Amino acid sequence: MRSEMTRRALIGSSLSVAAALSMPFPAQARSADGTVVAATRHGKVRGRREDGITKFLGVPYAMPPLGELRFKAPKPPTRWSGVRDAVSFPNPAFQVAGGEMGPGGNGRMPAPSEDCLYLNIWTPAADRRRRPVMFYNHGGGYMIGSGSATGQDGTHLAQLYDVVVVESNHRLGLLGYLFLDDLAPGRDYAANQGMLDILAALRWTRENIENFGGDPDNIMVWGESGGGAKTAAVYTMPAATSLFHKASIESAAPLRFPNRDGATARARRTLELLGLTTADIARLHDLPAAKLLEIQQSEAANGAPPWGDPGPLPGFGAFVDGTVIPRHPFADGAAPFSAGKPLMCGTCRDETVFFSLFGPRDIFSIDEAGLRSRLSSTYQGAELDRIIRTFQASRPDAKPAQLYFAITTSPIWRDAIKIAEAKRAQHAAPVFMYQLAYPSPTVVPGTDFPIGSPHASDINLKFANTDKNLDYILNQDQSPGRLATARQMSELWAGFAHTGRPTAAGVPNWPAYTLTDRATMWLDARSRIVTDPDRSERLFWENRD
Repeated sequence: MRSEMTRRALIGSSLSVAAALSMPFPAQARSADGTVVAATRHGKVRGRREDGITKFLGVPYAMPPLGELRFKAPKPPTRWSGVRDAVSFPNPAFQVAGGEMGPGGNGRMPAPSEDCLYLNIWTPAADRRRRPVMFYNHGGGYMIGSGSATGQDGTHLAQLYDVVVVESNHRLGLLGYLFLDDLAPGRDYAANQGMLDILAALRWTRENIENFGGDPDNIMVWGESGGGAKTAAVYTMPAATSLFHKASIESAAPLRFPNRDGATARARRTLELLGLTTADIARLHDLPAAKLLEIQQSEAANGAPPWGDPGPLPGFGAFVDGTVIPRHPFADGAAPFSAGKPLMCGTCRDETVFFSLFGPRDIFSIDEAGLRSRLSSTYQGAELDRIIRTFQASRPDAKPAQLYFAITTSPIWRDAIKIAEAKRAQHAAPVFMYQLAYPSPTVVPGTDFPIGSPHASDINLKFANTDKNLDYILNQDQSPGRLATARQMSELWAGFAHTGRPTAAGVPNWPAYTLTDRATMWLDARSRIVTDPDRSERLFWENRD
C-alpha cells in the first residue's frame, strides 16, 4: 500500500479527488483480463480490478424474496458451483425508477426489481489484510434509493483511506415493511423485513468480508436521511449487536418509530385499497409488484407519510414490533446493548432548503409577512412571535427566507442533540456531534438565493466524490473551499472507521460531546470546534418541550 507519508500528502492537499486518483496503487495478483476471484461461504465470485481498487458488484447475500418468500424474512443464498460474476451493479429494490435506473436512466444500474438482495464491495485489495469496513445504508426514506448510486460510490474512500466499503440493496416501501403477522398469525410473515435484509447483509459481511480485505471485527454502520433512520434501527436491533462496532447517524434524528398497532393499521388499509380482506392475504404473493407499487404511490399522493411516522396510520418504514426492533431508538434512552459502540451524529446546516429546490421558487424571496404565513400552520400567537424573535437574534443578518429554513431545519438538529444526550447518558462509548456548515454559493435557479448546506449535500463530500454528479445542483460548486471540506469530511469519517475517533490531518481534535461544553465539529473549508452552537435556539426547544 502507499506509505503513510504519501497518503498524508495526498489527502492533505486541496486538489480534487479526481487528480488524486492518478497516483498508482500497488499491483494485486489477478487474471490477465483484470478480474479477481474471492471466496464466500456460498461460492466464489469474480470481481474486477479498476480505478486502482477491486470492485465486487452484485454479490448475493440472500435468496431472491419472490413468490412465497414475499413479505418473509430473508433466507441465506443457495450455494453455487464454479465462479459467479460480480462485475455489474445489481437491480435496485422495486421502486419508482430514478435517473440512474433502468433503460431510461444513465446506464449505471438495471431496472428496479423484487430480486434485489445483493451488495457491492469496494476494496483496496481482496488480500485478507483486515481493513476497517464502512457499511453504508442508502437514503431515500425507505421508499427509493440504491446501494449503487453514483454519489455514494465507494471507490475514492477505498483508494484514499485504506477502507472497505459495503453497500446493500434491500426491500423498500410496501414490499419491505407491510406487516401481516398480526392479521395472519402462524404463516411466518416477518416484521420489518427490509431491516431484516440489512441485518442479513451485515451478517454476510461479518462472515465473509475478511476474504475481501476487510476486518470482521471493525465494522462501521452509517447512513444519511432514510439511511440514518435505518442506522438508528440497526443500533436498536438486538440481533445486530455482534455484527457492527460503531455507527454514524446523519441528517436523520429518529427518536421514536411507529408501533406495531400502527403498522397493522397500515396493513389493513393496504388490503382495503387492494380490494382484499384478511382471508385473501395469500393472494398478495401473486399480485404483480407493479400493482403493489401503484397502491403505495397512491397513498403518498393522498398525503399519507412517505415513510415511518409515529402517527396512527404510518407510512412504510421501520417500526417497533417488539422483537426485531424491541424499543424506540432514542426516545427512552439509547439501547443498552449498543452502549459500547461509539456514535457520530449530526446534520447539514440548511437541511430544509433541499425540500424546496424542486417546487415553486417564491419561498426563496418571502418577506417577514410571508415568513409568518409559512410558519403559522405549525406555530401560532405568542409562540410564533417568540420563535421568530429567537432566530432573528441568533442570526441577525438572515433574510426572512433564510430564517424560514433555519427555523424548519432546527427541529432536526434539536432531535440530533437528543440522540447525543441519550448516548452520553450511558457513560460508555463516546458520541461525536457535527454540523456540515460549508456555505455553497450555488444559487437556486431563477433566484439569487445560495443553497448553503442543504439536505443530501453531505453525500458526495463524505464519499470524496466531488468529481461526480456535476450536473446536479448540490454538486456544481467546484471551488477550493468545497473540495477542502470534502477532504476533511471524508478523512474524518474514515478515521472514525479506523479507530472509533474521527481524526483527519489539519483538522482540530474532535472531542466527544458532553453536556458541559457540547463540542460540535463545524465542517467547512477550515473546520473547527464550536461550543454549544446556536445555544439560544437549543434553549428555545428545551423550554418548548
